[in-house]
Amino acid sequence: VQLQASGGGLVQAGGSLSVSCVASGGTFSLYVMGWSRQAPGKEREFVSAIARRGETTYYADSVKGRFAISRDNAKNTVYLQMNSLKPEDTAVYYCAAVKTTRIFLVVSNINEYDYWGQGTLVTVSS
Repeated sequence: VQLQASGGGLVQAGGSLSVSCVASGGTFSLYVMGWSRQAPGKEREFVSAIARRGETTYYADSVKGRFAISRDNAKNTVYLQMNSLKPEDTAVYYCAAVKTTRIFLVVSNINEYDYWGQGTLVTVSS
């Protein structure tokens, strides 16, 4: 499956931004979807995941209560709504996918994802 992320940009601290990722080349509803990010000079951090039908989600502690992941299987798209943004949220955000037969599974281990998009840059100014 191919993943194309978009929606990044520049936002002031406290603001909101939504990034999205469109999948092609596979049956989207068979994949757990996730988002990770990588800030300059730092290791990639896993941020959020959503199960195949969206009933189960996962958030890293660093974004819990501020970010919301969702998906639209009819549009082959996963979204990450980011609110109350902080300068430390500045990073390149990558979407990822892994195929599973388990409907309610979320995958929070970054190493278990098989497919990655190219990333979209989010910059939060102070």
